[in-house]
Amino acid sequence: MVESQATVGPQEGLHARPAAQFVKTAKRFSSEIVVLKGERQANAKSSLKIMTLGARKGDTLTIRAEGDDAQEAVDALVELISPDEH
Repeated sequence: MVESQATVGPQEGLHARPAAQFVKTAKRFSSEIVVLKGERQANAKSSLKIMTLGARKGDTLTIRAEGDDAQEAVDALVELISPDEH
């Protein structure tokens, strides 16, 4: 299992367009990917689940993946939502 933390960068958080882009990116990978915000967890490949996290700009999320391409998946998703951290 691979996991990394990321701070949400987009001004609108992970809603609408950023959530759709996040899910599109997650679906490129075969690994099981979940996003955690506090006690809440969401499937990274479901727009509805991602939006129910209510992630806003500045929130810290944990992205966790398990599978053959887990490291690549986590790296790509962290880069997508918090490009300034890398």
